[in-house]
Amino acid sequence: MTHLSANSTFLDKIGIPSHLVWGYFGVLIFMMGDGLELAWISPYLVDQGLSVQQAAFLTTAYGVTIAIGAWFSGVLVEGIGPRKTMLLGVIFYIIGHVLFVGLAIPTLNYELMVPTYAIRGFGYPLFAYAFLVWITYRTPHQQLGKAVGWFWFVFTGGLSVLGAFYSSWSIQLIGHVPTLWTSLLWVVIGAVFAIVVNRDKLELKVKKESNASKLKELSNGITILKREPKVAIAGIVRIINQSSQYAFPLFLPIYLAGYGIETTVWLNIWGTIFISNIVFNLIFGYVGDKFGWRNTVTWFGAVGCGVFTLSLFYAPQIFTGNVVMVAIIGMLWGACIAGFVPLSALTPSLVGDGDKGAAMSILNLGAGLCVFVGPALVALFFDAVGPEGLVWILAGFYFIAAIMTRFLKIPEHNTAKAEAEKNTAQSVPSTTV
Repeated sequence: MTHLSANSTFLDKIGIPSHLVWGYFGVLIFMMGDGLELAWISPYLVDQGLSVQQAAFLTTAYGVTIAIGAWFSGVLVEGIGPRKTMLLGVIFYIIGHVLFVGLAIPTLNYELMVPTYAIRGFGYPLFAYAFLVWITYRTPHQQLGKAVGWFWFVFTGGLSVLGAFYSSWSIQLIGHVPTLWTSLLWVVIGAVFAIVVNRDKLELKVKKESNASKLKELSNGITILKREPKVAIAGIVRIINQSSQYAFPLFLPIYLAGYGIETTVWLNIWGTIFISNIVFNLIFGYVGDKFGWRNTVTWFGAVGCGVFTLSLFYAPQIFTGNVVMVAIIGMLWGACIAGFVPLSALTPSLVGDGDKGAAMSILNLGAGLCVFVGPALVALFFDAVGPEGLVWILAGFYFIAAIMTRFLKIPEHNTAKAEAEKNTAQSVPSTTV
């Protein structure tokens, strides 16, 4: 495990491990390229002749591979190393993207769109989540909450903020399809910074073992659920974390329109929510290191999301469609979504060094499954209970997550180890696990 140096840099002091700074920058640029079409690809394809159902199935197939790639990310890091795992993500992205944009979209060949867009979906989880595992190995325990907070800051900042702003400008300038082609440039630039310019070394003994050992490491991403039930709990909490984020866009704009808040206004509110979210990704990284990771996830993340999920629904009724009040409550909800950030520090601390990659794989799988759970809840319950009932279901899951998080107590031997590290100031060594 890495320790803070007595000569810590400014970056270390604000929570970014200085030896990984180019990796953070690379993830920001990569995710900007990866996410530039997320806000408009479905309506664009519908305008070109696809049905809404076809566009929805396309994004569902994309979500399937995101979940699979997220699960493989952690165990692949321990099997082949972080750089090779990230490079594998880049290769999947480029192959899928070239086929999707170059062959499928020009001919509107739907049978080709689905598999090529799905291949592309392996890209960012293998790239970004592998770097997150890298962070958990190479960051001092007392700095880890802030370090993962900065990770989610650059991840969300690239995916949901820079990508959207860039594409809104680029589409007007050069059009939709040329904008899609430019994503390759940003993805490659990000990969160069994160994989090549980033010179940090993570040495894992498992990489020198046989192919059978590497296969065993992959299976470890499943067997850890039985050996370490707390990791399974953390994975479920991670799914609940963003469930409402993927459910709300399917029904909340329609509900808000009934109170005079049009879809265009809602989109502006949604963008503001995620500006709040990326800021609080950093804040809750700091809060988690001070207030405790488990406490932060419980009270700010789970309980906060439960309260403001309900508030976001009832605010238009109470304030008669007041856009400012809805936006403020939405920003508080977005902030509480970020309250789960310390889960990325807490989960690997539940297990020994040899299982950190497997534990993070489960957490990353939870991040991928969010894409399914939110829409699935809408599909299953919306007709039966309506928007109000659905909001209570989502809030109920958050309150359940608060209870579950109380079981995520770090083992005493890991706590003692962390205290010993906290009292040790030495130069940052190359880590061998």
